[in-house]
Amino acid sequence: MMFSEFRTRSLETERLDRGEFTRDEYLRWQKEMWFIHRMFGETRALKRALISDVSAEKLGKLSILDVGAGSGTLLTYLKNKLPGSDLNSIGLEMSPESARGIADEGHLAVQGNALVLPFADKSIDYVFCTLFLHHLNDSAAMKLLLEMRRVARRKLIVIDLERNALSYITFKLLGTLLLQRFTRDDGSLSIKRSFRPTELKTLAQSSGLENLKIERSAIGRLILTADG
Repeated sequence: MMFSEFRTRSLETERLDRGEFTRDEYLRWQKEMWFIHRMFGETRALKRALISDVSAEKLGKLSILDVGAGSGTLLTYLKNKLPGSDLNSIGLEMSPESARGIADEGHLAVQGNALVLPFADKSIDYVFCTLFLHHLNDSAAMKLLLEMRRVARRKLIVIDLERNALSYITFKLLGTLLLQRFTRDDGSLSIKRSFRPTELKTLAQSSGLENLKIERSAIGRLILTADG
C-alpha cells in the first residue's frame, strides 16, 4: 500500500499554499528551508548546473533570476560563490513580506506572478527555481516552464524533488528529529506532489524546451536544464 501511493502525483494542497500557518511558523520555515537547501542538495545542484556553467563560460557580467525565491538565501549563496562576476541578482515572490526579505538580503526584489513573469523576452541570463514546480498542477507547471524559457537568455534550471517512497521515508525520519511540524508535514506532502523523471521529461518536452537534460542530484533531487 505504501508504494502504491507514489504511482501518481498527489493533488492534496500544502498548508503553505493554503495560507494556513502562523507568522512564527513561516519565519521558522524560512530558516529551516535554508537548512534543507544546504543539507539535502539545492546548493549542490546549483553548483553543478549553474555555477559550473558560469565558470566555464568565464562570464564577467550576468543576471540571475530566482523564481519563487523565498527569502533570497540561494541568491546570496550564488553571489558568494561568484565573487568575480558583476552579478545582477533578482528574486521574484508573490507576497510583500517575502519580497522585503529578498531586498534585505541585498537583491533586487520583484513582487509578481511566476506564471506571468514581469520581464522582457530573453532579458535575463539564467532563470532558475528550486522546490517550486511541485506546488503547481501539470497545466500551471507547463506555463511556468514556458515563461522561464521566454525570459532566459542562456539557460533555465529547475531543481525539484523526485517522487518515491525512499525519499519520503527518509525525510519523515529526519524531519521528526530536526524540523517543526509545519515544515515536516508540508515537506512530506511535497514529495508526494513531485514528479518522476519520465513525467518531468514529458512535461518539459510538451513545453517545447530545447537541449533538454534531466539528471538526479543529491538526496531525492532532480535537475532539469534547457536552453533559453
